Amino acid sequence: MTYKNKNLDFKKLKLETQMVRGGTIRSNFGETSEAIFLNSGFAYNSAEIAESRFNGEAPGYVYSRYLNPSLKMLEDKLTLLEGAESCCVMASGMAAVFASIMCQIKAGDHFIASKVLFGSCFHIATKILPNYGIEVTLVDGTSEDAWRKAFKKNTKVVFIETPANPNLEIIDIRMVAKLCKKNSAQLIVDNIFASPYSQKSFELGADIIVYSTTKHMDGQGRTLGGCVLGSEEFIKEILLPFHRHTGPALSPFNAWIILKSLETFPLRMERHCSNAKKIAEFLEKHPKVKRVLYPTLKSHPQFEVAKKQMLNGGAMLAFEVKGGKKETFAFMNRLKIIDISNNLGDAKSLITHPATTTHSNIPRDEQEKIGITESMCRLSVGLENVEDLIDDLKQSLK
Repeated sequence: MTYKNKNLDFKKLKLETQMVRGGTIRSNFGETSEAIFLNSGFAYNSAEIAESRFNGEAPGYVYSRYLNPSLKMLEDKLTLLEGAESCCVMASGMAAVFASIMCQIKAGDHFIASKVLFGSCFHIATKILPNYGIEVTLVDGTSEDAWRKAFKKNTKVVFIETPANPNLEIIDIRMVAKLCKKNSAQLIVDNIFASPYSQKSFELGADIIVYSTTKHMDGQGRTLGGCVLGSEEFIKEILLPFHRHTGPALSPFNAWIILKSLETFPLRMERHCSNAKKIAEFLEKHPKVKRVLYPTLKSHPQFEVAKKQMLNGGAMLAFEVKGGKKETFAFMNRLKIIDISNNLGDAKSLITHPATTTHSNIPRDEQEKIGITESMCRLSVGLENVEDLIDDLKQSLK
């Protein structure tokens, strides 16, 4: 197996070239499109070679639960996309979130997270971690004072979503990162809503970044996948032992789908973000819409922070329809182009009612505290013609 242009420094190339050319491993057949390696195991020419692979003295693959060429190509391309030292791909975004936390925390440690979290992340923080004897504190992610007060001597891991799911709350990553460094805690940033196209969290101080590759990286609603990115030391010494022995392995077929999708990632994200901005501006002026939450709208509560740390507003937005649950459901049911779905990051525009779906496991009083109302919709803006999408929203809001 050889890399094409093995003497080429891919880190010096522009994003579009990296996504088309980076990470490719070609077999001796010289295929132009990367091959899929669906094998589970590998054979060795001798027992000595097998021993050297397992003890790390010789390079090579040993088992696809650990790594295989399809997974390796995807990991290499993701490190280029994010500007990371190393990467580990996993079976889903939630597998990546859970592994990134559990590989470095134990009973007696303290964990901090922002209050606005995806429903499954909220469940990990409030239900699973306490069962392991881990102390948990949830804070107002926008308050520097709340962050300062939350840290303790035993704080080991801090987890934030920014923009947060579903209300696109923006957290000052630099501010939290500085506090983490001061308190010797590791900062994990869930960058799924922003994507690497809209926010470079390592440059802002993150230690670890997690993604659901199911979202904009696949981008067409086909596969489940996730990844954790960080320093080479963290991935190899801390995360990989946990990953290899607990088994959240990514399917090689899914890895290949995501790998090929990344070739068009910059092109797709440019359209996603352009469409989302125009729709946010349209909705903000509509008399039937109570408020719109989109990072680059000046009306966003954390607009100044978003302006400092985001490259653009991203492909996600939230808004509240005037009225309650009944009126909101009626509006959603009238949509003709936009699909009702709990997923996001698809070529197709998808709308969600977080209070009754993605965040329904959060008690209603807690939902209200973090701004998830019964009239809130989360919109993942797709690749359709933006005028068609605006016309669909317009007719449905009548």
